[in-house]
Amino acid sequence: MKLTGIHFLLSYQCTHECDHCFLWGSPQARGTMTLAQVREVLRQAGELNSVEMVFFEGGEPFLFYPIMVEGLREAAEMGFKTGIVSNCYWATSVEDAVEWLRPLAEIGIDNVSLSSDLFHGEAMMTQAARNAVAGAKTLNLSEGVMSIEIPEGCSSYPTKEKGEPIEGGQVRFRGRAVEKLTEGVARRPWREFSECPDEDFTDPGRVHVDAFGYLHVCQGVVMGNLWERPLTEIVESYDPSADPIIGPLLKGGPAALVELYDLPHEESYVDACHLCYRAREVLRPRFPESLAPDQVYGILS
Repeated sequence: MKLTGIHFLLSYQCTHECDHCFLWGSPQARGTMTLAQVREVLRQAGELNSVEMVFFEGGEPFLFYPIMVEGLREAAEMGFKTGIVSNCYWATSVEDAVEWLRPLAEIGIDNVSLSSDLFHGEAMMTQAARNAVAGAKTLNLSEGVMSIEIPEGCSSYPTKEKGEPIEGGQVRFRGRAVEKLTEGVARRPWREFSECPDEDFTDPGRVHVDAFGYLHVCQGVVMGNLWERPLTEIVESYDPSADPIIGPLLKGGPAALVELYDLPHEESYVDACHLCYRAREVLRPRFPESLAPDQVYGILS
């Protein structure tokens, strides 16, 4: 396994509580990294000698702006490429967006990914996102806008219409999306979900790390905890085929989890993530070290 990217889940806290969020981000969410924790992860990433890119995400990383900026600065000084993902809540005008982004431009950040879709507002491209894009362009920052399209047939959004085309993507039915967006969406027999379409569990390339120390191969599926074992040891000892969750997923996708552990299930699901998430919910008490933290499974108290 060659780990080339570390994505900081700087906080699970967010200004929004979007129906499609697979991290259950919300204003009430717990779990925010300290600057000391950020520095410790960067130190361990440096020791690995393979990490090239460091991203700061959330939740909403701009809620903890000084920590994000200093983390980006120190990452850049260590020679890592850097990037952020944000929902643009701070871009109340173009002028304001420029001031928010100016320290990032001075650092020399490599990528600014901005999130804007119908889950964030009435228009596919919100005004805040427009302001953020304009601000990034003013500072010659490399920017891109990400959007998640409303699933066809979803009864939760019957009157919404897609706006101007931007970089789009599909809802992944895990986390809050399972509770909020599955009604009315076409389903397929559960046995058809015999592979994971999104993650390369054999050599994931990048992982997400959160304030609890968990290293997520896929959000909610963890390969270890940085506060318990060093990153070099976790990476060197990573054996996906032996993992009680990742092993079955490699062999036969989410359907294999159901069959191997004889799990209760419905006859059909929207997608592989939907079945996988439901299976993992049932398996969490049995494999708490592999399926964590509570936040990603909607347990917010």
